[in-house]
Amino acid sequence: MDPSWYLRRLSRMGPAEIAGRVTDVVRKRQWRGVAGEQAAWLPDRRFARVPGEDVLAAVPGEAVKDLLDTAERLMDGHAEYFGVERDDLVDPDWSYDPKTGRRAPSDVYSFDIQYRSEETVGDIKQIWEPSRHQHLTVLAAAYALTGEDRYAERVAAHLKSWWAANPPMRGVHWVSGIEIGIRLLSWVWVRRLLGGWAQAPALFEDNPVALNQIWHHQRWLAAFGSRGSSANNHVIAEDAGQLAAACAFDWFPESGRWRASALESLDKMLRHNTYDSGLNRELATEYHGLVLELGLAGVLEAKAAGVAVPESTWLVLLRMTDALASIVDNRLRPPRQGDADDGFGLIVDGDETSRWASLLNTGEVLFGRLDWWPEVRSGDVRTQLFSALAKDIRVDATRPVRRRDDFADAGMTILRDGEIWARCDGGPHGFLSIAAHAHADALSVEVRHDGVDILADPGTYCYHGEPKWRSYFRSTAGHNTLELSGTDQSVSGGPFLWTKHAATLVIAAGTPSRWSAEHDGYSPSVHRRSVELDDSKLHIFDDVRGETRPCRLAFHFGPAVEVVLSGGTATLSWTVDGQDRTASIDLPPQLTWSAHRGETSPPLGWYSAGFGRREPVWTLLGTGTAGAEGTLTTELTFDPVGEDPPL
Repeated sequence: MDPSWYLRRLSRMGPAEIAGRVTDVVRKRQWRGVAGEQAAWLPDRRFARVPGEDVLAAVPGEAVKDLLDTAERLMDGHAEYFGVERDDLVDPDWSYDPKTGRRAPSDVYSFDIQYRSEETVGDIKQIWEPSRHQHLTVLAAAYALTGEDRYAERVAAHLKSWWAANPPMRGVHWVSGIEIGIRLLSWVWVRRLLGGWAQAPALFEDNPVALNQIWHHQRWLAAFGSRGSSANNHVIAEDAGQLAAACAFDWFPESGRWRASALESLDKMLRHNTYDSGLNRELATEYHGLVLELGLAGVLEAKAAGVAVPESTWLVLLRMTDALASIVDNRLRPPRQGDADDGFGLIVDGDETSRWASLLNTGEVLFGRLDWWPEVRSGDVRTQLFSALAKDIRVDATRPVRRRDDFADAGMTILRDGEIWARCDGGPHGFLSIAAHAHADALSVEVRHDGVDILADPGTYCYHGEPKWRSYFRSTAGHNTLELSGTDQSVSGGPFLWTKHAATLVIAAGTPSRWSAEHDGYSPSVHRRSVELDDSKLHIFDDVRGETRPCRLAFHFGPAVEVVLSGGTATLSWTVDGQDRTASIDLPPQLTWSAHRGETSPPLGWYSAGFGRREPVWTLLGTGTAGAEGTLTTELTFDPVGEDPPL
């Protein structure tokens, strides 16, 4: 980062956070000698909580098949990370980035490495992701379900290789708390799932190298927790990993202190990161899933160890689960809002298993399914394993009696009409002073038909290394909303920093199928949008109060949708489950309309299905002025099955 970024970042901190970060800087200098310190461990070291044969036998057959298909790819050395196919995972180089071909320094004091610099380390996420060791939890689960030693032997080989290549405080794997926390969670579950393997104790509790690594990981988390404007999903990962490890690996004199501190912080930070409605405050849906997975993994470990979990912790996790059940569409897909980097808290399932279906399955086992919840037709491995730790959690709370479509505190409203699902965004611009994972998407809409993206949120694509693309995917013009004067509604100060946040006010929501809100991001002008959904028609009304200003109104379509523009009307077509579907969109006549797809200078017409992946899609862009010209009206009409769109 250039010096100006550090000044902008500093401006978003309060005095207490600044003081804490200064302390961290001093401590990081002092920790150069910590790497050589050896853990002291207790003489009685056992790992008691392993899944029984009845638990493993109850895993659904399709989930087992999916898991084993993924495990076989891993055994052959194949995996995909963020759009990059790896074929070298039989014996991986833990510091190598296959995307850039660079190798990060591995024998340098960790805090001396400029890990954000692609010139220095390559793409850091490509290096970090395999070292979360979530491929090892998959292989360990394959061992638990089949009893085949080859899976366990590969896990052991990778752990020994990683421990040898990454001694404490050397290399890039000791600079990020979220990575350390998730890695500890993986190690807990690897040990659990290898419970039937005769060599498991020699790999973990009887292995000085493993003991030293576990102790240093936990000591790191106790010293360098995320704070202040960074206390988002990262602190949840740190607390959950610390709590799980201190419960499952309670082999050290410090275990009790670490456990108590992590549980207290996790309870506080889950509440801090979650609205009363149950939605995650980062307003980035994938982080809702990540935080829920991490929270569940941490507290279930505590409960299994006999540790009393606060009622307030269970209440947050219950509310998050009920909120998830409310916001998914009829295909169990939640909104594509804000940043997403494909991060998981714990992976013990195959690639084809839906994380959202899995979380709802787990919610049913832990808290009970409500009548209005969507039906989940498939089982998964993780829920069954979680159920061996706890089930039927009793929480003193009043749960929703019907599906909730309006989340006022988060500014999210879902409009529905049969197979049509529409998300309207009237919420705050992200979480905390930096709003790290927010997009400049105030008043944007996201529309699906039978689970197919029609008006699509673009996704994320990247974080570091490609600033042009990072800017596009979180820009106002990259979303289904109105841009004024060629600028974003909120002001970016860097890839995870916003220095000015648009403020949004919801005027009407869900009454019964109407939503209206406005924002001040273009002050003194005010953009107001109203959306109505009824009888298979979606109307969008855009008004700008104040001076007349140049504008661009964008509508971005999903990758399945073909678009043909003729004047001010476009016909849409797509196929779902072998059935052809059509729709039409009548566009505001005050603007001049053009169609774009896969353009790069500047970027326009792109969709990211997952981190590191992008594909061309159609975008309709209307240019002109807004203000005195009156209301800009857009009408999206879905045609009945088998009916051709109007000429």
